[in-house]
Amino acid sequence: MRILVTGGAGFIGSHVADLLAGRGHRPILLDALLPQAHGSPEPPEWSKRHELVIGDVRDAELLGRLLPGVDAVCHQSAMVGHGVDPSDAPEYASHNDYGTAVLLAAMYGAGIERLVLAGSMVVYGEGRYECPVHGVVRPGARRPEDIEAGRFEPPCPRCARPLADRLVPEDAPLEPRSTYAATKLAQEHLAAAWARQIGGSVWSLRYHNVYGPRMPRDTPYAGVASIFRSALTRGEAPRVLEDGRQRRDFVHVTDVAAANLLALEAACGRAGTGTLEAVNVCSGEPHTVGELATTLAEVMGGPAPVVVGGARAADVRHVVADPAKARELLGFRAATSFEDGVAAFATDELRDPAGLQT
Repeated sequence: MRILVTGGAGFIGSHVADLLAGRGHRPILLDALLPQAHGSPEPPEWSKRHELVIGDVRDAELLGRLLPGVDAVCHQSAMVGHGVDPSDAPEYASHNDYGTAVLLAAMYGAGIERLVLAGSMVVYGEGRYECPVHGVVRPGARRPEDIEAGRFEPPCPRCARPLADRLVPEDAPLEPRSTYAATKLAQEHLAAAWARQIGGSVWSLRYHNVYGPRMPRDTPYAGVASIFRSALTRGEAPRVLEDGRQRRDFVHVTDVAAANLLALEAACGRAGTGTLEAVNVCSGEPHTVGELATTLAEVMGGPAPVVVGGARAADVRHVVADPAKARELLGFRAATSFEDGVAAFATDELRDPAGLQT
C-alpha cells in the first residue's frame, strides 16, 4: 500500500512510517515541522529514510499533487497538549480542524476513501465513575476550592459520596475539557460526516498517554513523561501535581504505531462502511502519574518526585481505558510493559525543542 502519513516526521508519525516501510508498504510523509514539536526547521534524521515533503496539511494545492496514487491516509498531524493558555485556540482550530477539513476534501477529490485518524482519550474528559448508590454517574467539573484544599477526587453529583473509577469504553459520554480536546472531538465529527457522505471508512484511534523515543521536550506542548525526564536530566525533582494518585494509561509509541498499521490494513482490506469506528489505544496497565515519576527517577538515579498539589485548569482526575474493543476489532494488544518502556525511556532519544538548536 502507498500511505500518506501527515505529521510523518513527528513523534508518532515517524514510528508509523518506520513500521509501514518495514512491512513492505510505501509511506510518503507530509510534515510542516511546527516549532511546538520540532527543535529545528531541518527534518530529523529518522525521517530522511522515507519520502518526505515539507508542507502544511492545510495546503489544498499541495495535497492535490500528493494524493494521486495513495491508497489510504494516516492523519497524525496536529497541535497537541495543553498549550499555554486560551490564546492558543485559533492555532489549535486551524491546524487540527481546518487542516482536517482540507485533507478530507482533497481525499474526496482524489477518490481516496480510507482514513486512520489520530484520535485522543481527551475527548472523554473525566473517565468513567461508579457510585455505590447511583451506579455509573458523570461527575461535574472539579471546583477550584476543592483542588486548593487537596480534595482531588470528584464526588457523586447526586449524593456527594466517593466514586470508584472504572475502565472507559468507547461509547462513554464525550465531554472535552480543553481547547485541544475540543478540536480532537471536532476532527472525529468531520471525519464521520465525510465517511457517511462518500461511503468511506475511518478508524479513530483514541490514544491514551503516549511516550517513548522521539518525544518533544522542554515545551508546554510535551507530554508528562517528557516533562519529568527533562527535570531529572537537569538534576531536579519531578514536580507532580495533585497528590500523584491520578490514574492514566501510559502506552508506548511502538505499540501505537502497531495499532495504526493494523487499522490501515483493516481499512484497506474491506469495503467502505460509511462510518467512523473509534477504539481506545492503550496498554491495558493503568498506573498513577506518581508511579511514572517515581519509576523514572529511580531508573535515572535522580531525586525523588515532589508532590506539589494544585491542578491545571483542564486536568481531569482519572482516565483509564478499556482495551477490549481494539483487541476484538483490530487484534491489537500492547507489547511493551510499563516497567520496560519507562526504563528504556530514561535514555531514549528525544527531539530538542524550538530555540535550543543553532
